[in-house]
Amino acid sequence: MILGLDAFSTGIAGVCLLIVLVLLGVRVFAAAAITGFLGLLELKGWHVAASIAGQIPHSKTVTYPLSVLPLFILIGFLAFYAGLTTRLFEAARRWMGWVPGGLAVATVMATAGFAAVSGASTATAAVFSRVAIPDMLKNGYDKRLTAGVVAAGGTLASLIPPSAILVIYAIIVEQSVGKLLLAGFLPGLYSAVVYVALIVGMCWWNPKLGSPIRSFSWKERFESIPGTLPIFVVVGIIFSAIYTGSATPTEAGALGAMVVFLFYLWRAFRENEMSKMSGRLKEALIETARLSAMIFTLIWGVFLFVRFLGFAGLPAAFSAWVVTLDVPPIVIMICILLAYAVLGMFMDAIGMLILTLPVVYPAVIALGYDPIWFGIIVVKMAEICLITPPIGLNCFVVAGVSRDLKDEDGNSLEIPLQDVFRGIGPFFVADVVTVAGLLAFPGIITWLPSLMD
Repeated sequence: MILGLDAFSTGIAGVCLLIVLVLLGVRVFAAAAITGFLGLLELKGWHVAASIAGQIPHSKTVTYPLSVLPLFILIGFLAFYAGLTTRLFEAARRWMGWVPGGLAVATVMATAGFAAVSGASTATAAVFSRVAIPDMLKNGYDKRLTAGVVAAGGTLASLIPPSAILVIYAIIVEQSVGKLLLAGFLPGLYSAVVYVALIVGMCWWNPKLGSPIRSFSWKERFESIPGTLPIFVVVGIIFSAIYTGSATPTEAGALGAMVVFLFYLWRAFRENEMSKMSGRLKEALIETARLSAMIFTLIWGVFLFVRFLGFAGLPAAFSAWVVTLDVPPIVIMICILLAYAVLGMFMDAIGMLILTLPVVYPAVIALGYDPIWFGIIVVKMAEICLITPPIGLNCFVVAGVSRDLKDEDGNSLEIPLQDVFRGIGPFFVADVVTVAGLLAFPGIITWLPSLMD
């Protein structure tokens, strides 16, 4: 030992150091890796610390369940370059444009549909910033509502399978990836319904926020459906394969990616765009590799910190302390969720979960909560973190993409970041209502996974 502290005190010092590094702007993966290595060096010496640091990048990324992540991400980027996003939005626009705030409702429905083929919330927000913002602003929608809808709609990709963050949760806590993906389906739809109800209510109360657009004929509505069929095929493949056990989530992800790729080939051939196909496919693969590398790097760094926490004994100590508290378990759960809400203001969702779960998860299980149920609740809290200032990534994505948008006359459609954060306010309230509903009615989460048994 260098500092002469006991294991528990070293663990507390490590947590404090991590918080300081993150607040100073150090990337989460680097802050976690540095803290974890220094902590292991203090507790176990150079040889053990160096050995663990050398083994983790390999041992934590060669696991079969983790191979599903790049496939889920690839599905989303292929769907974008195949033009499925614009088809989804147009279909939702034709079917829901007649209600108050119809274009905003269509955006939520389209993001929910795209979430079924995309595992990344920020990617969903970026895609629909390009697709939906120009149309809503062209039709006189309020800028804040427009930005809020796109930023909040993007978060649905965290729950609706395939979801990258649900896979990460399953890896960390060693739960069934298939059950978690199934468990996220109904809560994801529930979140989307709450958003839709909020938009309709706001625009009915104040039509200036967003008026209905013209009604489309039934023929025009049904003509929009064929372009969305690949989405339903991918959803059917992933859902049925996991539910019946006929394929693993990784195999289902591979099949889903193949379906979207074949649709991409068919569309490029039909529209004489084969010359452009190789460039777009290259972009999809590069974006997939970039996002996958970011997630895997985060996992490497944080698992080094997690190993340090294990040697320090913090998870076991926290679990033992929580169980002895003389308060109802639901009170402790609410306090944990509030802590996540605060952490989410300063950390990205994936980093926050990877850092906290090794300590929080054993305590939650000791209180008697279902691990699948808690996974969906905590991922929903991660969704909220994506839209809360000052770090709300989806809000930054919407503001950043809007800077490059122009209307038909060449005028800028930029939405300032402060307007994005103001527009997200009502959706934050909607998310609180959603979490309250999931706490009150846990069957929304546990029903589908229970059928697998």
